Amino acid sequence: MTRSFEATIAICLCLAASPAFAGHVDDVREGDARRLSAIDKSADDPDELYRQREDLASVTRAAALWSDTAATDFEAAWKLARAAYWIGTHAPESERRAALERGLSAGEAAVRLQPNRPEGHFWLAVNMGALAESFGVSQGLKYRSRIKSELERAMAIDPSWEQASAETVLGQWYAKVPRLFGGSRAKAEERFRRVLEHFPQSKNALWFLAGLLIAQDRTAESRALLQRVIEAPIDPAWAPEDRELKRKATERLRTLGPGDRQL
Repeated sequence: MTRSFEATIAICLCLAASPAFAGHVDDVREGDARRLSAIDKSADDPDELYRQREDLASVTRAAALWSDTAATDFEAAWKLARAAYWIGTHAPESERRAALERGLSAGEAAVRLQPNRPEGHFWLAVNMGALAESFGVSQGLKYRSRIKSELERAMAIDPSWEQASAETVLGQWYAKVPRLFGGSRAKAEERFRRVLEHFPQSKNALWFLAGLLIAQDRTAESRALLQRVIEAPIDPAWAPEDRELKRKATERLRTLGPGDRQL
């Protein structure tokens, strides 16, 4: 054993015996314990899990936690409907319908528990809308009128809630529904522009209006709208959705050409 190695061992033994070093070790251990405790708590905090919804396992766990009390607790009910909508639009295709139907049930519960709050009406409507859009004509006919009435109810309660989200989605209802059943491009555009008057950085309104204008070959303004989606700041509460829209807008702007009719 060399002298330098012996010296190193001696120094280490002295440090280990010193109160200052022992205190430092205790601090590290306490810090580790706090971090582990925070991880354990986040595993059972549905709001924190939902914030990590780009990880499908995380949002699925959040939905499971909210489902325990959704039948009797308004906050759990509307948040379950919101989580189910994310799952129903991001999970593998085979799992989407069940998730949206779960969201529909949770939205119904939220409306029953607090009929004068906008959250239940809105998330009920968007879950029905996703079912109507993704699972055939029969689903569209089944939910068409109810979607509209729920969105109008949310608007009546609080027209500015979440940057006029209910009016934005109602505009998309007018854009998507055939004229025979009440759809109207003119009413859709009116809704989108009204939202943007009050909330010029509403990325959903910008995106939907761009799509409507592209369908009418109004590509110059649609390009400007897509650029606004790309440049708008990300809202921390809606960061995953905002990032998705920005990616879609970037790709659409890259491929947009005269006479292009699909968004």
